[in-house]
Amino acid sequence: MLATPVNQNENRRIQRISLALPTRIESKVNNSYGWDEITRLNDVSAFGAAFNLRRPIKRGRLVYMTIPLPRQLRCYDYSEPQYKVWALVRRCIAVNKTEKSENYAIGVAFIGRTPPASYKENPSRLYEITDKSQDNLWQIREAEDKPDESDLPKDCRRHSRFAIPINITLEAVDEDGSPIATEVTVTENISVGGAAIFTTLGVEAGSFVRVISEQYNASIIAVVRGKRIGKDGIPRLHIEFIDRFFPLDGIE
Repeated sequence: MLATPVNQNENRRIQRISLALPTRIESKVNNSYGWDEITRLNDVSAFGAAFNLRRPIKRGRLVYMTIPLPRQLRCYDYSEPQYKVWALVRRCIAVNKTEKSENYAIGVAFIGRTPPASYKENPSRLYEITDKSQDNLWQIREAEDKPDESDLPKDCRRHSRFAIPINITLEAVDEDGSPIATEVTVTENISVGGAAIFTTLGVEAGSFVRVISEQYNASIIAVVRGKRIGKDGIPRLHIEFIDRFFPLDGIE
């Protein structure tokens, strides 16, 4: 049987190409707060890209990208100077760690020119890939709360939670990052990406807090994703770290 010839242009679309193109990455933490960062691509294809950022993004989160991408690698907007595409985060790995900073290697899959309607309701919602559409962009659906990821490499899984108490200082902060209330408390459980924390502070979902740990030499900004009262009557905050991972080296 003769092999089916591959069109050179189509093969170029499939292969990852090393193009250090300047790229703007935009992400929403919630409906009222977001951030953006200018970086350069490490490589790219018509289906996705890889790049580094100064902050982590949770696997399953959506980001909005603006790239001066060659038209041969686009699925639409061929004549526009900038290619604007939504993408799903598939990988986030801490790299180039130093005492003062660390970068994160991000891998994304392109999903199209618009996000799902559910994203507009809740930008922190997580998604997963289902299939590739006819125009070569990836189709997605809302992710399950506890998906089976046993067949995925460790760096592609969601972050494991550890039921360990870590002594921390918890600060409720205003929009400028200044503390408005402080308490010394302990975690109920924690992962590199978030934690459940015992608290008496009157903060609600959508608020920002700073988590400080002398033991792990960490000071991290987080957003409160939820609050619940345990069977013991003590409130817990469920938080997501947004400017770096918690340094749980040696535990995971």
